[in-house]
Amino acid sequence: MSAADMKAADPPVAVARVPERSGSQPPAGGQRKRRKAGALLPYLLIAPAFVAIAAVFVWPLIKTILMSFQDVGRRELWTGEAAPWVGFEQFTNILGDGEFWAVVWRTIIFMVACVVATMGIGLGISMLMQRMDTWVRLLLTGALVAAWSMPLLVATSIFRWFADSDYGVLNMVLTKYLGIDAQGHNWFLDPKQGFLIIGAVVVWGAIPFVAVTLYAALTQVPRELEEAAALDGAGVAGVFRFVTWPVIKPVFQMVATLSVLWDFNIFGQIFLIRGNKPEPEYSVLGIYSFEKAFESNSFSQGAAISLITVLLLSGVAVYYLRQLLKIGEVE
Repeated sequence: MSAADMKAADPPVAVARVPERSGSQPPAGGQRKRRKAGALLPYLLIAPAFVAIAAVFVWPLIKTILMSFQDVGRRELWTGEAAPWVGFEQFTNILGDGEFWAVVWRTIIFMVACVVATMGIGLGISMLMQRMDTWVRLLLTGALVAAWSMPLLVATSIFRWFADSDYGVLNMVLTKYLGIDAQGHNWFLDPKQGFLIIGAVVVWGAIPFVAVTLYAALTQVPRELEEAAALDGAGVAGVFRFVTWPVIKPVFQMVATLSVLWDFNIFGQIFLIRGNKPEPEYSVLGIYSFEKAFESNSFSQGAAISLITVLLLSGVAVYYLRQLLKIGEVE
């Protein structure tokens, strides 16, 4: 057989055909443009929200930073004149003032007491909600939400009336039912007793959020694990420590961090309950900054105190963000 015959006997080799581009199919460049436009669409949709946040938060923060390095008085504020730059003078004056550090320690002690009371009572209520009948739990949840939604002015007025020296319910209960002569007692003459009333306002307003949030976390604890731990001989404390607490710990830490941020910046409760004129003994950082800015007409000092407060809370804020990231990783 010749070479020509062998070549003719070989099977034909299939040749891949390039599909013809129809007129309706878009070119590859058009597909890339569409993909790029689709990737940018989410950013375009949230752009108005970013603009609003920048207008409400970022720009005032920038103005506050600039004011803290200036000497802004009433004339500069109302006339728009350029305020003189003083550098770090406002910060050195504030940090060198003994009254400022007394206010800082008072704020920290008050914040710790409020956070501990809020988290303890909130956790107790959330655990009780697990053991309630459905209709009782719904009623309690409605009461918590109603207390949470009550305006601050109304809540503060109620507690101020409770502690009134002449017509207060607290003095009446102590005198009539507990045998303690408290008729006419003024709770705000002693700052310790006054902060007890103010702390009750703060804790009462914060408990609903803490209780409802922790109850939602408790519903995620597997019942079979609690029952297995109980069958193995673990008591109530042991079940909570080794089964319940590891599940609710991230949520508890997150809520406690938020409570620290909120209670460190308390202003309205003290300002309202003391008739818009808090005594120096009731001055916390929020009140102190307000008095420096608006009563002493030293707006730059008020801005500097606000920035120092932000720096004091920056570590707590970073911890809160880390907790959010950890929860996201777990989920």
